Amino acid sequence: MIPEDALGQIRRWADGRVPEHARDQIRLEVDITERTVTILECRPPWRPEYGPDWTRFPIARLRYTRSRNRWSLYWRDRNLKFHEYDLADPTPDIQDLLDEIDRDPTSIFWG
Repeated sequence: MIPEDALGQIRRWADGRVPEHARDQIRLEVDITERTVTILECRPPWRPEYGPDWTRFPIARLRYTRSRNRWSLYWRDRNLKFHEYDLADPTPDIQDLLDEIDRDPTSIFWG
């Protein structure tokens, strides 16, 4: 089970990435499973014929290993498959990985 304090931290980080005035054009959301948090970039429909649903595109995945109290970071390839990000070691501090996503030194998360 993912710690609630870490989930709150991830949600606050995601909310802070998009300025209030731009949230009708883009937003970040998180999908949560028992062991992972997937960060998604969401955008409104491009054309009316596509329907009212926003597109949801995965940016990164954070995986929690409870037995070790460690978070690991994963990046997504063009086939939407996730791979372990080897430039950041697993850590008990989720903020370290959120900072790495922000920095994005290889442009693997934000392009």
